[in-house]
This record gives sequence, structure tokens and C-alpha cells, in this order.
Amino acid sequence: MSSDSPLPRIPLAGVIGHPIAHSRSPRLHGHWLRKYGLPGHYVPLDVAPGRLEDVIRLMPEMGFVGANVTIPHKERALEIVDLVTDRATLIGAVNTLIFRKDGKIHGDNTDSYGFLANLRQQVPDWQPDAGPAAILGAGGAARAVLASLLEAGVPEILLTNRTRLRADALREDFGHRVRVVDWVQAGNMLDDAALVVNTTSLGMVGKAELRVPLDGLRCGTVVCDLVYAPLETRLLRVAAEQGATPVDGLGMLLHQAVPGFERWFGMRPEVDETVRAAVLR
Repeated sequence: MSSDSPLPRIPLAGVIGHPIAHSRSPRLHGHWLRKYGLPGHYVPLDVAPGRLEDVIRLMPEMGFVGANVTIPHKERALEIVDLVTDRATLIGAVNTLIFRKDGKIHGDNTDSYGFLANLRQQVPDWQPDAGPAAILGAGGAARAVLASLLEAGVPEILLTNRTRLRADALREDFGHRVRVVDWVQAGNMLDDAALVVNTTSLGMVGKAELRVPLDGLRCGTVVCDLVYAPLETRLLRVAAEQGATPVDGLGMLLHQAVPGFERWFGMRPEVDETVRAAVLR
């Protein structure tokens, strides 16, 4: 090879947030890159809100093929991208960027895919039509869960939030299959639920505990907590004690990363116990 032959460009990807040092995504994507022997790097990028668009527009010139977007940038990223998927529009946020060869920035949201893929992996016999789903919280994560469950065919969704106004807004966006329940009645809505999902940060390390009464959890109920620090929250512990089926939040993080990794690095990665162990290390 002659000395002036151009070297192949190593694809770069990363996760944009503020702060970002806590993110497990670099560990996750780094594990897959090593496992499959692929050239590439995935790095954390701490970007202040006022600099987001400048940074995103510059990234393709620096060799980036794409990026994940996390708090607090997901909603703003939706306004920056040139092309956006229907599911990102419905959820109202972008968490995955693809920098196309034609210069366009493509925005997607893989949170709904990640939630459902994790649920189906952890509970293979879960049936969407088994009964209502009860969702705690009305933020961005709740929107992703709502979108995935309605598309899967869940007949009714009971939705509650500490601020009812936000839950009412989601009902306006997602339609008549969503029924809003006052937060003080949250415990009662668990009685008939086939699936319970906590999309709030309650129960997370450093946050207040989830104080909703959990007496309604029973054998056969599937209980998901999107919190994964700690991996076993009080909600999941009580669910297991009462015979329900607990599903931790780490799997959603792992599965939502699959479509982006495949687009950026050219291989669809597998979510298995080795990647769980690598991320928890």
C-alpha cells in the first residue's frame, strides 16, 4: 500500500446528555463492538442545552455516523432533525440519530421498541389482550410505553400521575383506550391490571420511594419497573413476594440500543446475559 493511500474512516457514535458521566451506554456499545470485532468507538458527550444543535450539526464532519440522545435533550432533538419517524413524532422525542450519507439527520425513538422487546424476552408468554395495563407516570418514558402497548393491542390503559394535568394531556394525544386515574387512587387501579409499569423515577437511588399501595398485585400480574438503579426496586421485590412476575428496567436500556447499533456499525447485536453482566460491572 502506498503511503498516501487513504485509511478507512473508523465509525464513531456516542450518547449526548447533560450530565452524562453516569450513562451505561458506552459500556453497552463498547461490549458489542469488542464482542463482534467491529471497528468503531462509542463515547459519552456532555453537551449543554444551548449548544445542542451546533454539536449535532458538526458531528458528521468529525466522523460520527450517529448518536443516542438522552435527558435533557430528547424533545429538543426532535426539532433539530431533518427527518423523523412516525413513532418519534408520536412519542414527542428523539433518542437515536442517524447521520445519512446525503447529509440529512434522521431521528428515531427506540424506547417503545426497547420496552416491548424486553417485556417479550423476560415474559415470553405475555399476551397483550390479557387485560388492562396500569401505567404510573406521564413523562417521556410513559409516552413510549403507551405507544408500544397500544400498538401491541392492549385493550385499555389506566394512567396515573402525581400531576393529573400531564396524564390528561397524554389521554388527549393517545385516545379513548387511555383512562386517567387520580394519583390517590393509584393503588386501586392495580387490582384489575394484567400489566403494571412504573415509568417514574420513584424508587431510584437518590429519589423518594414509590409509595403507591401494592396490595392489588397478584399471581399472574406482570410488573415492570423502568428504574434499573437499583436493579431490584421495592416495587419489584413486593411484586415477587406476592407472586407477580417482576421485569427489571435494565433490559429496556439494552434493547432500545439494538436498532441504533445495527444502523451505525452494520451488525444487529444480541441482548443476552453477557451484555447484562458487562453493563452491570
